[in-house]
Amino acid sequence: MTPDARILDGKAIAGAVRSDVAGEVGELSTTIGRAPALATVLVGDDPASEVYVSNKHRACEEVGIESVHRAVPGTVGQSELEEIVRDLNGEDEVDGILVQLPLPDGLDAGPVIASIDPMKDVDGLTAENQGRLASGSPWLVPCTPAGVIEILDRSDIPIEGKEVVVIGRSNLVGRPLISLFLDRNATVTACHSRTVDLPGVCRRADILVAAVGVPGLVGADFVKEGATVIDVGINRTDDGLVGDVEFEQVAEVAGAITPVPGGVGPMTIAMLLANTVKAAGSRR
Repeated sequence: MTPDARILDGKAIAGAVRSDVAGEVGELSTTIGRAPALATVLVGDDPASEVYVSNKHRACEEVGIESVHRAVPGTVGQSELEEIVRDLNGEDEVDGILVQLPLPDGLDAGPVIASIDPMKDVDGLTAENQGRLASGSPWLVPCTPAGVIEILDRSDIPIEGKEVVVIGRSNLVGRPLISLFLDRNATVTACHSRTVDLPGVCRRADILVAAVGVPGLVGADFVKEGATVIDVGINRTDDGLVGDVEFEQVAEVAGAITPVPGGVGPMTIAMLLANTVKAAGSRR
């Protein structure tokens, strides 16, 4: 049995990313004559979404990125919402556009996302950005998967040549992560609800990523001794916020592990800021 795992501090790493972004914002502001700007679109009055958007605005302010906000009534029509997004596409002083999901019932997120200019798609969700990622020519990458790679890189955990297992195949996390790992010359296995002998497959991994939203799915029997375990899950339970990994058990086996909270979560907004600066820089 190995000693307790090294804890990968996502909060500290996110802070380092934000510091780097703040420096880039200063340089870019001098070059383009203004601060980069992120536009957020919030439809309806869902309290959780309001908190998420508020956190993004606060993070922007901390690094010098301007915020442009569109608060849209939940009664908005589909075509009207898409037109709001297209209007933001045409605003020269808006560099990035983020539509807060989920949308209220009755609205289809697909066409709304498709309305975003791919050059301003800081969530990396348009078909063009997802296609570029899948084809090995990434531009703006979904923020949470990008954050996972950033944690590994800044923690000096090698990816090339390693066996990686990703549990989950969502368009938001699993699929983009698989592409990112392939781009880094890892050998990647995608697991899901139909995988036979899930623990056995996971035990092959040098890097194991859990991203399915099932509290405590990954126990010690899923983990090879010394492996790196990345927990993307954020699950609200009666016991508080927990991940997809049984942290205490797995930390006795793994070589390194991200906690929940304080692991991957803080990286998502940090990478959103990085994407906004990248988008702004491309429009010089």
